[in-house]
Amino acid sequence: MGSERVLTDRFKALVSHYLFEACFARPGEGHDKGSVESRGKGLRLAEISASLLGSVESSWRRKGLSKWEEELQGMLELPQFAFDPRLPEVVRVSRQAMVQVGKSTYSVPSRWKNLQITAQIGVEEITFQCRDEEFRCARIRRGKREIRYSHYFDELSRKPQAVRQVAPELLAELGEPYQKLWKMLDSRYGALETARLFAKLLGAVIDQGHEDVAAALEEAFLAGRFNLLALQLPVEPVTNEIPEGLREHEIESARAADFDALLDGAVS
Repeated sequence: MGSERVLTDRFKALVSHYLFEACFARPGEGHDKGSVESRGKGLRLAEISASLLGSVESSWRRKGLSKWEEELQGMLELPQFAFDPRLPEVVRVSRQAMVQVGKSTYSVPSRWKNLQITAQIGVEEITFQCRDEEFRCARIRRGKREIRYSHYFDELSRKPQAVRQVAPELLAELGEPYQKLWKMLDSRYGALETARLFAKLLGAVIDQGHEDVAAALEEAFLAGRFNLLALQLPVEPVTNEIPEGLREHEIESARAADFDALLDGAVS
């Protein structure tokens, strides 16, 4: 009963995926709708879902399984893949490596800047996808910003002053042992020099990975010492082997006077 319902595109996709007809019931008038919405604002959707599923399960067990088994005989088999309820949306990454989803702003890896990416928008989580990479984060309230400084390690590794400016937020995101390291360096060298050292450390994180650098720091602390050089992990040696066809040729090194002659037009 009631007015005709207009399905959203995502709900239409759900109906198409599982091949059922949407039928909405309205057993009573919603005089308490406002109070329900008011109470709902203070609850987590996951808690509401768990409570509802628990109530359905309890009612189902009380009435027995015979009705369900009877209905099951007339049901279609489930599709091979479950339906993904998330809403896909193509978004543009700004030069600052940020995207707008609804009225909220999220940072993404800086290497994605100026690209178009896909946002898979769920109820509590968003998954950002770019080529074969993805990044997940919790959804935030309208008008809020979610900035992760790990997305800007490449830029911060070249800008110690920026590291100093965002140090509280950066350290809160990195956690230990980086927080302990900052305190040790700051007490010995001061904030400015500490920021310079930390910028180099972020460069090591980019090259060697967060886990390897953190493990190297932990080992240094356990040994009662700290040395930035200890963070340098073994790397494959670079070979400068000369191709066989060029081994018999001798190349003379250039001299500054040779370039002077070129500039004077002495050599064509």
